[in-house]
Order: sequence, then C-alpha cells, then structure tokens
Amino acid sequence: MQHPSWFSRLTLCVVGVSLFFLLAAGCSLSSDHRDTVPRGDMVNLVYYTIGEPDPDLEMVNDQINEVLAKKIGITLTYVKIGWQEYENRLNTMVSAGTPFDIAYAPEFTTYVKRGAWLRLDDYLSSTGKDMYDVIDPIFWEGVRMDDGGIYGVPTNKELAVRQQWMYPEELVNKYNIDTTQYKTLESLEPLFRMIQQKEPDYLPMELDKDSHNFFALYGYEYVIDKELPLMLKSLDANSRVVDIFETLEARRVLDTLRRYYQAGYINEDAALRESQQLERGKKVFWKASSGGPLSEHSWSKDRGYPVVAQPVTTEVVTTEDVRGGVMAVSADTKYPVECIKFLNLLNTDPEVRNLFNYGIEGVHYTLDKNDQIVLIPRKDADGNPIPGALPGYTGVTYTQGNWFILKTRGGEDPEPLNKWEEFRASNARAVKSSTFGFTPDLSMMPIQLQNIKMVWQKYYPSLMTGSVDVDTELPKFNAELKQAGLDEVRAEVQKQLDAWRASSKR
Repeated sequence: MQHPSWFSRLTLCVVGVSLFFLLAAGCSLSSDHRDTVPRGDMVNLVYYTIGEPDPDLEMVNDQINEVLAKKIGITLTYVKIGWQEYENRLNTMVSAGTPFDIAYAPEFTTYVKRGAWLRLDDYLSSTGKDMYDVIDPIFWEGVRMDDGGIYGVPTNKELAVRQQWMYPEELVNKYNIDTTQYKTLESLEPLFRMIQQKEPDYLPMELDKDSHNFFALYGYEYVIDKELPLMLKSLDANSRVVDIFETLEARRVLDTLRRYYQAGYINEDAALRESQQLERGKKVFWKASSGGPLSEHSWSKDRGYPVVAQPVTTEVVTTEDVRGGVMAVSADTKYPVECIKFLNLLNTDPEVRNLFNYGIEGVHYTLDKNDQIVLIPRKDADGNPIPGALPGYTGVTYTQGNWFILKTRGGEDPEPLNKWEEFRASNARAVKSSTFGFTPDLSMMPIQLQNIKMVWQKYYPSLMTGSVDVDTELPKFNAELKQAGLDEVRAEVQKQLDAWRASSKR
C-alpha cells in the first residue's frame, strides 16, 4: 500500500530510475526490453527476479530461449536485480507503469491490493492446469485472496519454513555440543561464552538489521509481516492480536540480546548491516536462518565449510510462509496466455527448471554417477578454477518454481538421493496455522501503515540486535507506535479476524 506522500518523490525519480533499469538490462529505450532477443514475431516476455546479476546470465538467458522457443514458441528477457535493490525497484516499476510481464513478488498481498498482479483463476483450469495439479493444494489455498482469486504462482517447496540455528560442524564435534539442547535464546549463553574464550577467531552470534524472528520461539506469527509488529499465536484458535513489543516475551528477548551485545557476542555493526546471503568462509559460530529439511547442505556450500542445523520451531504452515516465493504476472501484460505457458513449463518440465536453477551442463555443472549436480567454480583470467568460487550462474531456488523436479546436489558433501521424499514427509507432517489464509484488508489505513513503518525502521534494527538500552528505547518505540496509529490498526485487524473466524465456523 502506498502512502499518497510517496507520489511526489516517485514522480521526480521515475524517469531516471526507469532509464537505469533499461540500461542495466542492456535494452533499447524504445523497446520495453522486447527487442533483446530478436526472433521474428515470437513473443518475448520480460521477467524480473531477485539476486545479484551473474557474469553468465546472458549466456544462460540465451540457452533458456533456445529451449523455450523449441518447446512453447516463447522467449524471455531474464533480468536479475540485486538483493538490496529489488523491492524498491519493483515498487517504482509498478508505480510508474514500467512494462514487464512476470516478476518475483515479495510483499505479495500488498501488491495484490494495489492491483499489480493478474488474476489467474481462469488460466489455472486451462493453460496452467498441469502446474495447478502438481503444486501442493495448500500453497494454492495460501495464496488465494479474500475475493476468492489467485494472483500468483507459489513455489512448490517445503510447506513449513522452520526457524533453524546453524553451527560450524568442526566446533560442534570439537566440543561435543548437543545442538538439540539449545532451543531458547537464553540457553545459548554458555556456548557463546565458551566460544568467545576458546575460539576468538569466531564471532559467537551474527545478526543484521533485519534480525531474526525470535518471537516464533514462543509460537507467534506476524499478521502480515514484521514491519507491522502485530502478532498472534499460530496454534491458538482464540489468540488475540497483540503489539508484540508490549508482551513479556518480547521484553525477555530484547533484554537477552542486549546482554549478549554488551558481552561482545554480537557483531558491533548488526544494526547497520544489510541482510545478505551467507558470507563464504566467514568464521561464525551461531547464525539463524529459515528453511526446510536438509537446509544445512545448501548452507554448508554457501558458507564454504560444513555446518549443522537445528530446527527450533515446529512444523507450522503460515500464510506468510507460502507467500514467500511467489511468481506473479503483471496485470498490464499484453501476453497473459504466454506468461502462463512459461510458468506452467517452469513448474512441470525438469529440463527448464534445472536450467534456471543450475545453469548450463558442462559450463556451470556436471553430473556425477548418481545423476547429481556437481558445480563447476568460476575460472580466473588464466582459465584455472577459482577454489571455493561459485559457478558463473546460480539461480535463487525459492523464487523460481517447483522444487520437486530439481536434481539434487552431489560433490564432496552430497545431498541425500531421497531429499525430495524427506520434503514430502515434512509437508505431510506440517500443521496449518489457526489463521492460515487470513489476510486483513488495511487499504483504508495507508497513512497509519506508513507512519508505523517509519517508526519501526527507526527502532527495530537497534533494539532487535541489542545495540541500544532497552529501558530507554523500548518505551519510546511503543509510545511512537501508538502515536502512529498501531492501536487503531490492531483493532481493525482484530475485528476482521473475528469476522473471518466466525465465517470459517459456519
């Protein structure tokens, strides 16, 4: 939802930003990207997604187009926007009416309310029927909006995205640490003390300005997302909506983080550090992330050394989880049928899905005797592989379609051959949140939401990293949230939740 005051600022920068988009993608100003792959009258779709642009992105795009042209008579302009830039650029493109066809859709619900995404229901019973049938029905239920419509294609992956804590395998073995015993924030203190004393080269605890949802440890989930600090208990059918920062649990979390920061366990720049992928080779003892079964395999490869991961929350499916990896079609696309043809293929065709995820066989990976992917690292100027380097292309797996047709990773620490069976077993165990599918409509409160977000940005990073005094800053945070209208928004959400619960019981 966009506050009216944004428009004046956006208007001043739209031309310059739009020009930058076009130039960054190597496109002509007059073509809205569609002349980048000239193939006669063949439709070319423009696709934006998140991730740092790869050195070999153009090469992979060309290969993708060879396959798509052959299979469905379509080509694609594949544009990746960096992790720190993507959400702002997507907002600007939607606001300015910049032409594109498909995009990875963070803040999915907000953009649906803005009318940014095409309603897909009619296509899912025809052109997109194959992908509708292979994607778990719970995902479709989770992306269905209050008007009954579906406005995006969810990534078919793990249903329950669990909070997990990762540790270096070397230190876990060296000190015989039973990671199953550490499931509360407070329980970590003796481990951090030991690491600080015995392993000074390791940072005990790594956080960034987005921090971590420590409140999930107490069974809470966000009503929308963390920038609106309203939460409720996932498995309590009668849970009330609360300002999480007024709860005793939040005070306990903040006090613990403050103690850890003052003890030197947390990186000093945590409140300023941008969220990013795991930094390769960095010596970090504790790091939190979210993921499904066997996530430690990909995290180990990203970190550059083996890590072990311990889930610390239950297998609960929330609306936020299933909307975390959605591909959406622009409401203004001229080619809706072609968009659905592409998305249908991406979710049902192993050749296409693996090409997007791993790149080109023989260039970015090879296959071992078990038909598993072995990545080929980038080469230096002399043509020699760079030790520990990633290939010249990597897909962002959670943003791009059906996982269950992906090949698994081999190499020195191979993923289990039954990886996807383990995921299916986890999905079968997962329990839906008591508010699964509930989406509050706060379109009548744009000013309050924008003011709340500004307050959140002012206080959240420093409080949630232990960087400031809790006694001083928490009362200010709560007072300014109230002044911004949080109580009014909470009351509206509670009213809608009560009505939704009453309707669901009929």
